[in-house]
Amino acid sequence: MKTPHNQAERGPASATGRPFRGRTVRTGAGLSVRVDVRALTVVALLLVAALAASVVLIGTGDFPIPASDVLSTLLGNGDAGQEFIVNELRLPRVLVGLLVGAALGLGGALFQAISRNPLGSPDVLGLGQGATAGALVVIVLFSGDAAAVTSGALAGGLVTGFAIYALAWKRGVHGYRLVLVGIGVSAVVTAVNGYLITKADFVDAARAVVWMTGSLNGRGWEQVWPLLCLSAVLVPLVLGNARELRTLEMGDDTAYALGVRVERTRLLLMAAAVLLTATATAAAGPVGFVALTAPQLARRLTRSPGPNLVPAMCMGATLLVVADWASQRAFGADQLPVGAVTGVLGGVYLLGLLVTERRAGRI
Repeated sequence: MKTPHNQAERGPASATGRPFRGRTVRTGAGLSVRVDVRALTVVALLLVAALAASVVLIGTGDFPIPASDVLSTLLGNGDAGQEFIVNELRLPRVLVGLLVGAALGLGGALFQAISRNPLGSPDVLGLGQGATAGALVVIVLFSGDAAAVTSGALAGGLVTGFAIYALAWKRGVHGYRLVLVGIGVSAVVTAVNGYLITKADFVDAARAVVWMTGSLNGRGWEQVWPLLCLSAVLVPLVLGNARELRTLEMGDDTAYALGVRVERTRLLLMAAAVLLTATATAAAGPVGFVALTAPQLARRLTRSPGPNLVPAMCMGATLLVVADWASQRAFGADQLPVGAVTGVLGGVYLLGLLVTERRAGRI
């Protein structure tokens, strides 16, 4: 029986039942690898955009530096003043932005795939609020330094993630139950955060409000290395379970039938998503809506089924760096925290997503 011409071009059906839009590359050892050309193109373009925005952002500030000089300095050919400004002051901030955006994008893609719901992101589930609660406890009750605040935020995010998973468990964790429990936990933790703010003195309250907005100001190498080390461990772990994650999107019964250890895989990937989100929040504060919008925008660009993990990472990094540039340059002399910019853009996107989901009859 001959294969139809269209199917030969698109390849076999994907795990979600849609035809695979790409090419099959065969190796000399008899193995074949399916390559989604459109997704690879989107990833390449997003990486170029992120790097270009990073160079522009490094050159932005009270002492502007042309892009050519920024590149020359990064290659070790700048003068002493440029090397100090680029390598010590601005480069760490940009790297934190890239890593935080990538971590939020990947964490959001994981939660949306596990819950099978476009609203299943850390912003909606309350992980950011949980990390904020941990930071506020350290700021308000103990007047801790920056390192203690970071540790408190990480602990708060992990405790919140564990609480959501435990409360949503009933012979397994299912999508809508996870989202509903997350919304409830988010409401409770938000109330706790408001109470902590009212108990703080003026100085601690002002410090807490700035942190709660989400900002990259003052970020240095001490934030870069923990993010980089954690990403080096978790990203390969998540990508290594990408096939199982795509199978989970078809439902637990189908995944069981295909030999996937459903609850083990779900718990492992949720733990990775919580760690990524909590660490990103600990480094930059609760930067809103990047985890919600990045996976959805990546999916629309690639037009590919599945969680689109790598495109979501690249989209998150690009969004956060561009938003940081906008927060510094788009409002004249007034510099806004990056969380304020992503909050406005993400809020508009969330309203559009809700309208789309309602018209489609899914909510």
